[in-house]
Amino acid sequence: MVGTLINVVTVAAGSLLGMLLKSKIPPGFSRTVFQVMGLFTMFMGIDMALKTDNVLVLVLSLLIGSLIGYALKLEERCESLITRFTIKEGEKSKRFTEGLLSAFMMFCVGSMTVLGCLEEGMSGKRELLVTKSIMDFFSSSVLASAFGKGVFFSVIPLLVYQGLLTMGASFLSPVLNEAMSGAITAAGGIMLLALGINILEIRKLQVLSMLPALLVAPALMYAMQWLA
Repeated sequence: MVGTLINVVTVAAGSLLGMLLKSKIPPGFSRTVFQVMGLFTMFMGIDMALKTDNVLVLVLSLLIGSLIGYALKLEERCESLITRFTIKEGEKSKRFTEGLLSAFMMFCVGSMTVLGCLEEGMSGKRELLVTKSIMDFFSSSVLASAFGKGVFFSVIPLLVYQGLLTMGASFLSPVLNEAMSGAITAAGGIMLLALGINILEIRKLQVLSMLPALLVAPALMYAMQWLA
């Protein structure tokens, strides 16, 4: 839960800073920060993926997981949800709610949120959530400068959502052996690499559709160990 608490603090701090600065944050500043974060996300992804001892499980889990995600239309459903809560200009009476929902979608609907919570819940490590927290600090500053205190109050659903994910992962950790956890880490690494490509706007990859691979990877590793 420490990683989530750090995330909550950074979003709150970023929101307060954004409300103080309002529209004075230059677009070039945010763009530069996200370029650095995109490169760092790719680095972390490569580092995690290279730790795998079974490339076949990695490839199969990503392939099968992506096909499941495509069949479930995960990417399309999430994009539809985000679009539904897109801010509409001129509706000041809805500014608080729209700011809160937009912030929640930005901070919680993504692969780094899931991967970070799984990492902390299963191993106690929180590097991903700390990296996400830094990114969310700047994102919340930009959002709050435009949409006000609704972004600040998004820390409440953020705390609940990420807290539940982390606790759920901690309950699963005793069931997973080292090889199964490693399979999840490697699959998550490829997703982070894809996320970095998206952040840098090199190409739009359907990272959310890959999320079922996080369930497929340990299942495949268990099956291979049982058959061996």
